[in-house]
Amino acid sequence: MQINIGLIGLGTVGSGTLDILRRNSTLLTRRTGLELNVRRIATKHPHKKRSVPFDSAIVSSDVDALLADPSIHVVVELIGGVNPARDYVLRAIANGKSVVTANKELIAKHGGKIIDAAAEAGVDFLFEGSVAGGIPLLKPLRESLVGNHINKLTGIVNGTTNFILTKMSREHHEFATVLAEAQELGYAETDPTADVDGYDATYKLAILAAIAFGTPVKIDDIYREGIRGVSARDIENARGLGYVIKLVALGRQHGDGQIELRVHPTLLPVEHPLANVNDVYNAVLVQGDAAGEVMFFGRGAGGDPTGSAVVGDIVEAARNISAGVSGRPRPHYHPELRMKDFAEVETRFCVRMQVVDRPGMLAKIATVFGDKGVSLQSIVQQKSDGETAEVFWMTHLTSQRAMGRSLNVFHNLDAVHEISSVLRVEGDVA
Repeated sequence: MQINIGLIGLGTVGSGTLDILRRNSTLLTRRTGLELNVRRIATKHPHKKRSVPFDSAIVSSDVDALLADPSIHVVVELIGGVNPARDYVLRAIANGKSVVTANKELIAKHGGKIIDAAAEAGVDFLFEGSVAGGIPLLKPLRESLVGNHINKLTGIVNGTTNFILTKMSREHHEFATVLAEAQELGYAETDPTADVDGYDATYKLAILAAIAFGTPVKIDDIYREGIRGVSARDIENARGLGYVIKLVALGRQHGDGQIELRVHPTLLPVEHPLANVNDVYNAVLVQGDAAGEVMFFGRGAGGDPTGSAVVGDIVEAARNISAGVSGRPRPHYHPELRMKDFAEVETRFCVRMQVVDRPGMLAKIATVFGDKGVSLQSIVQQKSDGETAEVFWMTHLTSQRAMGRSLNVFHNLDAVHEISSVLRVEGDVA
């Protein structure tokens, strides 16, 4: 049986997907018994030269014609963003076509409505490539680990920020310098906001959490903080204390039915499974009550890795069409789960300050922490010029509210010249 595909978007991922379908066509047919035929391609610039060969006769800028073509079985949306992608996806579904996408922003913001529309229409809506590129992750969460109560997931899910933090650590350079290098190498966009300010990781955490915890997630439910404020000094200090700094996406389900979701720079002990995930690689650590800790690792972005996940979804949709079993029931969400108030979320903190270097100043600052309910684990004074000292405070578990109240006092305390950084800490040093 021939399955006809309509591809919208011929950028990095679109080209990678097309190339895999082309170069592995014989392999795919042998493994599936199906002929996967790219019948139409719609792209904004149909005459632009591409790195992957294609039949120019099937390429145009006419998305409407692609969506209306009754011979197309599967529409693959790879343009990214919400508009006009959402319209294209919903129109394809309304026309009875299964849809494959790698669009994390679209899924994170409108996935529930699109899944409902696909279930109503009896077609597939698949999005494995939307999180962690080529790493098989969403399907194992949804299927292989379905018998597990997922307690926690911790992930490095943005390759750009991981590359930047890795290079800052290795070369002792500041953020702005390494960001410029990442842009020159093509690892960071000209406008890097989505990556370095944590939006990309937030979209991905929303998707992961909805599947892992069985509850709808709104973007606003997730605390988000990017890496612009991380300095070479923070990384150096973390190394001295036995930690590395990573942009971590974390989701945890508490015993009382509350969910906490956050994305922020995090100190991880060097022994932590994610501590040695470097450069553009991604990894997600999942903790289930039956399987224990399971780690997924691989390239999280790029044409071929993400294209691999997209092709996997195309094959699944094609097999379902061939078997006449397209369309999944709507997911059943857990009615008792609710989002935890972020002010009540507890974590450990590492606070870097510039303080007056005089007798009694550290005791004065420690008293403020104690008065606000923050318990201190350690105090390290790194350097002093005789007037000002740099001090690192490591806390025990404390709430965001208690830390916020302490910082408010410090901003108005003469003994504190500057609060240089406030970073959260996960895990324990052995």
